[in-house]
Amino acid sequence: MTGTNFAAKRILLTNDDGIDVPGLQVLEQVAAMLSPEVWVVAPEHDQSGTSHALSLHDPLRISEKGVRRYAVLGTPGDCVVMGVWHLMAGQGPDLILSGVNRGANLGIETVFSGTVGAAMTGMLLGIPSIALS
Repeated sequence: MTGTNFAAKRILLTNDDGIDVPGLQVLEQVAAMLSPEVWVVAPEHDQSGTSHALSLHDPLRISEKGVRRYAVLGTPGDCVVMGVWHLMAGQGPDLILSGVNRGANLGIETVFSGTVGAAMTGMLLGIPSIALS
């Protein structure tokens, strides 16, 4: 990825506030201007404050909400892992965008933020990732 040339790139969107919040819808619109292939994999319900936790013992349930749009009954970290390793398997994302968070992530709050945690999970998987508040 160089500069702002995102043509034919795959972007994965997630957040910690849930799949139906306005911030994610705005991010979807912006991402669609940058890439023809935008995937949304976000928590079914609010997962604020979960940092980059993963669900190790609970089954993850995925609901299809539209074309390349999925809700996961799990944490933002679960969403990134499910998106990268399962839903987009074979050709993962070139970029992960997490947000836009409902509140500000400042100072020590960044340690606990699910928005930041999702981006950290992406980074740990070797994918350029950005958290947006």
